[in-house]
Amino acid sequence: MPIPVSCEFFPPKSDEGAARLREAYQTLAGAIAPEYFSVTFGAGGSTQTRTFETVREIQRDSGIPAAPHLSCIGSSREGIAAILDDYREQDIRRIVALRGDLPSGMQDPGDFRYANELVAFIREHSGDWFHVEVAAYPEIHPQAPNAEADLANFKRKVEAGADAAITQYFYSIEAYRRFLDDCERLNIDVPIVPGVMPITNYQQLARFSDMCGADIPRWLRKRLEAFGDDLDGVRAFGHDVVSDLCRELVDAGVPGIHFYAMNRSGPVIRLCEDAGLIGD
Repeated sequence: MPIPVSCEFFPPKSDEGAARLREAYQTLAGAIAPEYFSVTFGAGGSTQTRTFETVREIQRDSGIPAAPHLSCIGSSREGIAAILDDYREQDIRRIVALRGDLPSGMQDPGDFRYANELVAFIREHSGDWFHVEVAAYPEIHPQAPNAEADLANFKRKVEAGADAAITQYFYSIEAYRRFLDDCERLNIDVPIVPGVMPITNYQQLARFSDMCGADIPRWLRKRLEAFGDDLDGVRAFGHDVVSDLCRELVDAGVPGIHFYAMNRSGPVIRLCEDAGLIGD
């Protein structure tokens, strides 16, 4: 494989979902041998238990390292310390450290307000045991007042001890390139791995993008909207668009690609095949 690949999953909510996830990570482990699988984490306890169970299962059964997301908002230092200790006992070596969103109805943000505070605490509590990834936003975090403030926030996370970053997904490689240029200007030198979202369902993609601030370029929105209920057409066109993006990223010499797999293996495997990401 020319560059490392990783995949992100979310904890299943049902037995059927658990079976679908199991099929996905087992198939991906055999087909592309990713560097790691990450698992999302709900703030304030919403999906934390399922995250723990999913991380244990994936690392135990797939032979691929698991990297749990860790959201600090609404959490205490003692609670985060206990989670870190538990992961260390399981020989988990990677953490994706995030601020997260304050759950509806919860007024107290807890002991951590920002992700850089979580990263600093991980280093304080666990030293260099964990390889720590943080989030990056080439198209600017939706809650940031401006681009410079967002870059300053990102730099604080790196200075607190982050080893690398994973970007929010994007469909304009120019946004990623400009973000790298801005980081170089600020002497931020950690690997910044682009996040890639396969396009399989336009309505779902539009909803996610509106929530997280990822931009779907107007030309792409209009082309996807034109397919209407033709899901096969959306998937075929979406695959062409994203595989072109992946090839551009590989040609640009990115340090890796992180796929938002949505607990499915097929779209990721096809993208890796078309972009030459599966070694002989």
